[in-house]
Amino acid sequence: MPQTGSSESWHEPVGNFWPSSAYSPTASMVSFHELYERHWRDVYRFALFLSGNPAHAEDLASDTFMRAWNARGPIREATVRAYLLTITRNLWRDMKRRESRLVPLDEAGSPSIEARGDMLADLGWTERQLQLVAAGDRAALLLHARDGLSYEEVARRLDISVGAVKSRVFRARQALNALRDPARPEGEPR
Repeated sequence: MPQTGSSESWHEPVGNFWPSSAYSPTASMVSFHELYERHWRDVYRFALFLSGNPAHAEDLASDTFMRAWNARGPIREATVRAYLLTITRNLWRDMKRRESRLVPLDEAGSPSIEARGDMLADLGWTERQLQLVAAGDRAALLLHARDGLSYEEVARRLDISVGAVKSRVFRARQALNALRDPARPEGEPR
């Protein structure tokens, strides 16, 4: 329906497809079904072109129509195909962006021989230096860092408060850092 005073001509929404409005849900479902039937193949083919994977293409197509269903306001009939393909492209970009942040475990690799040697030497040094840390602080640090217990579990095991556990772990780490780099003033970041 054209708006008065506007140079752009607006078209009727596809059917009565205004999903977030107060219109009849039955009319919306019928028009959405028509929209889906008319454009699903194009959206799927475009998603398959982008992803190269039929399963990802189906997911992208489904997500596209979910986004269209949840869109605010009417979808203009003249641009509905372009609108759906734009949604598909944007969803694919989001998927690629998420995937780029992930590294498969087999590609992550293991540390080099030199790095393993450094890690073993550092572990040996740390074990020797832990003997110089106060017994209560050392126990809290080992239970938390080595055994993987939460602060709450360490507190129960040592029969102290969670705040005391956090303080002990902090003090133990500070003591190890001071032993590692005695020239660095206490409290200065490494």
